[in-house]
Order: sequence, then structure tokens, then C-alpha cells
Amino acid sequence: MKTEKFLVTGALGCIGAWVARHLISEGTEIIATDVSDDFKRLQLLMNEDELAELDFRRVDVTDTESLRDMIGINSVSHVIHLAGLQVPFCKADPVLGSKVNVTGTISVFEAVRQAGAQIRGLAYASSVAVFGPPELYPTLPVPDDAPTKPGTLYGIYKVANENTALLYWNDWQVASVGLRPYIVYGVGRDQGLTSDIAKSILAAVSGVPFTIQFGGPVALQSASDVAEMFIRAARSGIEGTAVCNMRNDVLSVEDFIQVLKDTVPGTEVDCLSTNRLPFPSDLDDSKLREVIGKIPHTALSDAIRETADRFRTLISSGKLSPMA
Repeated sequence: MKTEKFLVTGALGCIGAWVARHLISEGTEIIATDVSDDFKRLQLLMNEDELAELDFRRVDVTDTESLRDMIGINSVSHVIHLAGLQVPFCKADPVLGSKVNVTGTISVFEAVRQAGAQIRGLAYASSVAVFGPPELYPTLPVPDDAPTKPGTLYGIYKVANENTALLYWNDWQVASVGLRPYIVYGVGRDQGLTSDIAKSILAAVSGVPFTIQFGGPVALQSASDVAEMFIRAARSGIEGTAVCNMRNDVLSVEDFIQVLKDTVPGTEVDCLSTNRLPFPSDLDDSKLREVIGKIPHTALSDAIRETADRFRTLISSGKLSPMA
């Protein structure tokens, strides 16, 4: 079996930290990169011995030359590109958002192109935000090739990334898989509006009331499952380019709250039911199944229980403060 070495951009974000944890746990070499050097999420997921195995490099994802050299010198075989700014940060600074989310993605694809056959797999993060409001999609579940109608700059940047991937395959045969997460929850998910799902579990463990700032139908994916999907996508050996919806648990926020209450007794969580997210929740994930096979899916109640247990352990060890 050929030796694998992964390069992960945005490795200090939630999904990136979970990807690093999975790869380290299975004994796969990884170069973790980020523009930040804040290890707080990694420290929530990995012990000191595991962290010591991580080769971390502080790199700006728009620096194509550094990425290219890093890939070449270190014999990188697979790339998972997760670096990006979320919706509120793109709105607050559109130029920076474009530099990181669009130019940064082009930089990664160009570094991979220049590496040639050395790279055996590339997976990157797109988003459900490429779609418009639910009423634009009468056919359910919404297929991967449904028209993109982004209502945010973030969504526009992600559409640009998907088109970049298509062009790099058509012009230079750079194969790739783009994944469209919806709501990712779990330990380490602490930024953005939809992090309220993870925060509600922390609130339940902390014994404090909490209001999720949206309601209605959503799709939920545990961070651990999402990380595994990205790893499998990078290993898929796909010829061409694919952009895949993600699904897992499709339910209402109100139903999620009931599962949370059943799993963590004493939970005092509610939601703003009239505030709906502007994306369709019922997405067809058949393309993802074609690419990676069986989709990692931890049952919602089990994922909530595992997350709650991890929060309790982190709080008791002083590594995480309970929600006030």
C-alpha cells in the first residue's frame, strides 16, 4: 500500500480539528495548516501525545508558492481544503472573505495542479449556502445539480469554488470532491449562527437555559461524521469532479430539542421557531454515496450523548468552561 500523507488547510477550525483527530488516531501522517496558531479546538479533541504527532505549519492559504513547496518537499498525497471564513465574517469584510474563500481555493487547486500525479485525492468544503430559499426547490429531496441561488456573499464564494473545481478538471484534469455541509455540530463547533445546535448541548450539560436562534426544518451532521466524509472523499480516487450534498439527520429544530431533552434530563432549551434558515433541508445525498460508499452516520441520540459526555469530561478537567 502506498504511503499516505495528508495536507489539511483550516486545520484549527471545527471540521479541520476533527479531521486531524481521525487521521492521527488511525496513524496517518498529516501536515495541518492554518493562518491562526490557536490550538483550542485541537486541545478539546486530542491529548498531549496525539498533539505531539501533529505537524503544524502556520500558512496563509492564499500563498500558492508555500503550499506548492510544502506539498512537493513533504511528498503530500492527499489534500483536504477546509480554510475559509463563515457567513458573518464574509459579510463584515467582503474583500477579505473573497481573498480567503475564493482566491485561497484557487491557490489550493493551483498548488495541487503543479504537484501533478503526486496528489492522489483532493476534497474541499463547499456549503448548503450555494442554494437559495426552500421555496425555490419544489423537487424533494433537492438533487446535487439543482440550480444554485446563493443569498449571501459566502454562498456566492462557494459557487465560485465549485466552478473553479469544474474548470480545473476540464482544463488540467485535477480531480476533486466538494462537500456541502448543512449544520455541523459537536465539540469544537463554536462559531456562526448554526453553532447554536452544539451550544445547546453545552448549555444542557451546564444546566442553564438556552435559546437556539432559529427553528424549523434543518439537516444535522455530527462533526466526527463530517470529518470522516472528507477523509473518504479525498481517498475516493474519483476521476473527474463531483459536488455532493450532505444529509444525515433531517428534522426540525423543535424535534432536535426533544431528542436533546430525552438524552440529557433537565435540559432547558427552546428555539425561535419563526426564524427559519434560508436553505432547503431535504437534500439528496445519492452522489455522495456513489463517491464514498456507505456514509458515516452516528445516530442523533448517540451523537448528542457522546458530545455531552465529552463536554462533561472537558469541564471537569478544566479544559472547557461551562456555559454561564
